[in-house]
Amino acid sequence: MDLQSTINQNTSDISNNTSLTNTSKTEIERINSQQKKVWTIEDSEKLYRIQGWGNPYFSINSAGHITVSPKGDLGGSIDLFELIESIKQRNIGLPLIIRFSDILEDRIERLNACFSKAIARYKYKNIYRGVFPVKCNQNRQLVEEIVKFGKPHKFGLEAGSKPELLIAIATLNTPDSLIICNGYKDREYIETAMLAQRLGKTPIIVIEQVEEVQLVIEASRKLNIKPVVGVRVKLSTKGIGRWAGTTGDRAKFGLGIPEIIQVVNQLKNADILDSLQLLHFHIGSQISSISVIKDAIREASQIYVELAQLGANMKYLDVGGGLAVDYDGSKSKFYASKNYDMQNYANDIVAEVKEACEEKNILPPILVSESGRAVASHQSVLIFDVLGVSQVPKEEPKIVGKEEHLILQNLYETYQSINKNNYQEAYHDAIQFKEESISLFNFGYLSISDRAKVEQLYWGCFQKIQEILKGSEYIPDDLEELEKIMASIYYINLSVFQSAPDSWAINQLFPIMPIHRLDEEPTERAILADLTCDSDGKIEKFIDLRDVKSLLELHPLQTQVSEKYSEHFASQTLENSSKEIASIFKPYYLAMFLGGAYQEIMGNLHNLFGDVNVLHIKLTPSGYKIEHVVKGDTMTEVLNYVQYNSDGLVESIRRQTEQALQEEKITIKESRMLLQNYENSLSSYTYLI
Repeated sequence: MDLQSTINQNTSDISNNTSLTNTSKTEIERINSQQKKVWTIEDSEKLYRIQGWGNPYFSINSAGHITVSPKGDLGGSIDLFELIESIKQRNIGLPLIIRFSDILEDRIERLNACFSKAIARYKYKNIYRGVFPVKCNQNRQLVEEIVKFGKPHKFGLEAGSKPELLIAIATLNTPDSLIICNGYKDREYIETAMLAQRLGKTPIIVIEQVEEVQLVIEASRKLNIKPVVGVRVKLSTKGIGRWAGTTGDRAKFGLGIPEIIQVVNQLKNADILDSLQLLHFHIGSQISSISVIKDAIREASQIYVELAQLGANMKYLDVGGGLAVDYDGSKSKFYASKNYDMQNYANDIVAEVKEACEEKNILPPILVSESGRAVASHQSVLIFDVLGVSQVPKEEPKIVGKEEHLILQNLYETYQSINKNNYQEAYHDAIQFKEESISLFNFGYLSISDRAKVEQLYWGCFQKIQEILKGSEYIPDDLEELEKIMASIYYINLSVFQSAPDSWAINQLFPIMPIHRLDEEPTERAILADLTCDSDGKIEKFIDLRDVKSLLELHPLQTQVSEKYSEHFASQTLENSSKEIASIFKPYYLAMFLGGAYQEIMGNLHNLFGDVNVLHIKLTPSGYKIEHVVKGDTMTEVLNYVQYNSDGLVESIRRQTEQALQEEKITIKESRMLLQNYENSLSSYTYLI
């Protein structure tokens, strides 16, 4: 019989006894308490909301490990913890990014399937042609996979700059797929795009500024190539969330209605009005409310039919990006979520455009979307390990005698007296006594040893108060910060600035959770601090059902050795001891999910922490295979980014050690060790291994 069955049986036996003694009542309370402490994977699913944001790709298995189902509902899964252990045996260190190629393929399939269903449902008389905005993730392997997986759907690429245009032209080899040319353009950009037509490509040059029209006209005459042109309109419809301010009359990109009329007239005067074939708009990224999308589509559809009636050869309506990702799993219009699914999105676009075109008896356009976030986010999982933890003192304070300082006696009395009736008063008393002790210390009336005792008592008071508040339905306003004050700091082998820049820059929320031990209750409350020497290098906002929580539930770090070896460590030399101590903690792995869009390319080299290792994993009938390994930056590579030559650095150290040898400041053995460590470091990963 398992533990839960035993508990249920004991509870039933005691409850059936009609003459309960006090002892029996105590036993029931003990058993009920034990029942509450049994933690299941279902509890972890609820806590970390994995079914909300992770379905159908991520779940928890009976071993308490995260599993990945790269093909979604089609079957097959990978134990993420076991995968990481296997990767480490291949001498590939953390942190690392795992890209699941099958998830990327599934996202492209789902997007196209949703539009196909909507087109069939509404009997829409045209087709869908999606494009992937290269700016979301320009890494070669990922872009090549998008082209490969998108080929059956004639899925194209969107370029927002000249370098991205070069990527698109060279990489996209799918007939009839589109290259949407956005962003600021010069003559070379426009000529390159138009010449790509000679290679069988279908580039559409989207006019963002009125000045670009003349460049297009001149290039067309020079090259004797008729371009395919679009215009980007500034809609009056406002976006929602973080990017709401990027739309409207003062938006960075696009043309107002008077400017669009000006473009039409210029193209007409140049006798190439039939080149104007596309209308494009973008109301911001991560649009969390479907009503905003519907309003934008309704406005854009009317503009489209009006352009057609002005004589433009309209064929395409590009609805831009904005298809959101449900980062917190709440299915709401909260900025880190969305109140619609992909099918709702496709249905509303198709229905609105069809209605507008039918009213004016105009052939509906080919529908284009630039859904980068929704395509690329899920396929990437960032894995990192915890290096250590900083916690407030948890040991019970020592008894304070009557001969000790009065401030200690007062604080100890406060500590001893804390109960359910006076904890709020005791909280403020503890703060007051600590502040008084600091003043006494600063004026020389309190020794450093006494100050240490004060701080132990102070944290002891908070510990007792926190225990009283656990499970309480009501927490007084002045005690709401207590849990955060008592929180642990988990130090992670990661640079937030490199691998999760949006978390730092715009407070973007990502699901973060352990990938193992999920059949255990996470009893610690923590924030995450990275390796950089920057106070902003931390994560202290996490997903929650109702809002945003400031602490993440984690498990206590486990040790791999018995305490009886502590004296052994203390007796070792510094060199040996550091190696031993580094192996005390068992590995504890965390993962950040849904970070496949923007995070990799927008990361920076703060403190010269470089790109992390990247692996491409493909599901196979027998398990999985590693298709690509992209090694993270070495110290030599990041130093080169800031114009340091590794050979020159080594030579500088060699000369300095020679000088120190001459002056007998260093031994031959020490100089050899220094040079060896220096050279080894230059070829090593920038993260801790």
